[in-house]
Amino acid sequence: MSIKFFIMVTTLQVEQMSRTEKLQVMETLWAALSVPDSEMESPAWHADALRETEDRASRGEERMVDWDVAKRALRNRFE
Repeated sequence: MSIKFFIMVTTLQVEQMSRTEKLQVMETLWAALSVPDSEMESPAWHADALRETEDRASRGEERMVDWDVAKRALRNRFE
């Protein structure tokens, strides 16, 4: 997927958008970011953070949550 049009949006413009418009922009950004990019590398700290999380999970210190449950909890938390 390639982005054919670029729209420059300022912070002020975002603040003036309705909630629906903001969600549409966010979904567009997420779709663009979700496309595999062979040139994009994870930052160096990311591997360390994943390893630390795996270590905590193996020690039983991490609580696994179903993705749908996590999304619902986050939506409730920030609405």
